[in-house]
Amino acid sequence: MKLAKTLAQLLSAVLAISLLPLTSAQAAPSLNDVRTKVRILQEQAASAGEAAQQAKVEYQSLTRKLESVQRQAASDAAIVAKFKNSLGAIASEQYKNGAMSSSLELLFSSDPKLFLAAAGSLESVTRKQSLQLKQYSVAKQRLTATSLTVNDKLALAKKAQARYLAQAKAVKDKLASAQKLLNSLSKAERERLARLNDAAESEDKKNSLATAARSNLGSGRGSMALRFSIKQIGDRYVYGAAGPTLWDCSGLTMRAFATAGVSLPHSAAAQARYGKRIPLNKLKPGDLVFFGRNRYISHVGIFISKGLMVNATRPGSTVKIAKFTPNFGSLSFYGATRI
Repeated sequence: MKLAKTLAQLLSAVLAISLLPLTSAQAAPSLNDVRTKVRILQEQAASAGEAAQQAKVEYQSLTRKLESVQRQAASDAAIVAKFKNSLGAIASEQYKNGAMSSSLELLFSSDPKLFLAAAGSLESVTRKQSLQLKQYSVAKQRLTATSLTVNDKLALAKKAQARYLAQAKAVKDKLASAQKLLNSLSKAERERLARLNDAAESEDKKNSLATAARSNLGSGRGSMALRFSIKQIGDRYVYGAAGPTLWDCSGLTMRAFATAGVSLPHSAAAQARYGKRIPLNKLKPGDLVFFGRNRYISHVGIFISKGLMVNATRPGSTVKIAKFTPNFGSLSFYGATRI
């Protein structure tokens, strides 16, 4: 009897515990929690995307320089070979005659400076041969320097490529994490969240178009770029995209300024180096505005006026007019330029 009473008490305690509300650590994330976390991951993916674009721009620039230096190295090598063949014939002739010039022996030295210093003073070579020796030495030194430059540019290009691949992977990982969160919801919850997001984007598009219609867009190159960007309102954000209907932030500004005859790289950080720096209180329609974290630029938009800008925002969102404030999500205002 006593045992039965004890078991009943234990069962009551277990039932009581099971009826207690779940703690925050145990509870499934709410729809709003998931929505917030997904948005943060999408913003982080957009920042990683701009880091990837910057590394890609650097890699492309270094590759072009590397190819130029490699062409120079090939040209230098051909000149060295030409002089070496010519001087080799002279050395062969002197060897047949029983004695090779000391300066020509230096021809095959690992240090071209040795025969550069000796070539003009040794009496056993003619003035023409002395000039050839000097030309060969200069060409060989130039080839050595060019070869070192090739190796340097190649190393830098490999590092830039590695940064690009790492940041591109970060984009993929962030978006995969966002999708995993969405998959944690039930089908009904995912459908509801999709309807909420669609409704918010639709409202943003409507408000953006209405704002653009009543805004003074100014004149000049920046205003031409601004007008182009406004025509893209409602287009989706996609990492690495630069039109005609899909955009990331720097892809949009790059194409927008191309319509005004200005060539910009596909990178927010690289674009910040173009144009004239403009203080916050002197902004005009069409100025580029930059945002970032820890002194690294990872977002760009085009200023309109009265605290507004047009921009391609983040994965899962679209081109829209947004408030221009000292903070853009988790990013801080970095600066502005006028192209």
